[in-house]
Amino acid sequence: MARVLVVEDDQFVRSALIRHLTDASHTVRSVGTALEALREVAQVGFDVVILDLGLPDLDGAEALKMLRGITQVPVIVATARDDETEIVRLLNDGADDYLVKPFSVEHLSARMAAVLRRARGGARAGAAGPGDGEIRVGGLAIDPLRRQARLDGRTLDLTRREFDLLAFLAGRPGVVVPRRELLSEVWQQSYGDDQTIDVHLSWLRRKLGETAARPRYLHTLRGVGVKLEPPRDAAAEPSRRWTPGP
Repeated sequence: MARVLVVEDDQFVRSALIRHLTDASHTVRSVGTALEALREVAQVGFDVVILDLGLPDLDGAEALKMLRGITQVPVIVATARDDETEIVRLLNDGADDYLVKPFSVEHLSARMAAVLRRARGGARAGAAGPGDGEIRVGGLAIDPLRRQARLDGRTLDLTRREFDLLAFLAGRPGVVVPRRELLSEVWQQSYGDDQTIDVHLSWLRRKLGETAARPRYLHTLRGVGVKLEPPRDAAAEPSRRWTPGP
């Protein structure tokens, strides 16, 4: 059971979503504007937000950016816009997933379940106990216990998904991880669009100070997968090292 906020101004769609989610034993609150959504999120703890983009007071994409300014709650965008550029922009702005209208309640349920598994998996990682340690690959230091990553001593400002992706790859240094495995282990879904992985890799590269054309840590093997390894120009041979947690 999850606490769900439905942000949808179409009363028919809104009622249908509320009915379906309530029948699935979720606790549901609903609003019809972006400002109401921001107020609800600031006052109530939700597990997931379903955000329509066609809101009367503020474009949903702008509302998404504002939500990300106050919370890391998972957001599933519901949109009639199927333009690839628009979808990439939404993922870049912090959406955890998206659905193109019209969609079935079964499809919504599957996407919600995947998003919630990822979020709860991240929470468990953050609450891990003694015995967890720091992963080091070159100048990267990743602390699963505190969900923090540093590059050459500088703390990286990563989203939840970016951290999960980086930590997963860093735990397998030098190993080419197939995209299907990334979808299964990081996104907790058996199918999906490679575009989602590409977007997050692009943003992760930017924060690591590299590009796809000039990679240092993240290397994509076309048609095979992705690997993370120490830069070839490292002064000394880096290694993966575990140190005891506090």
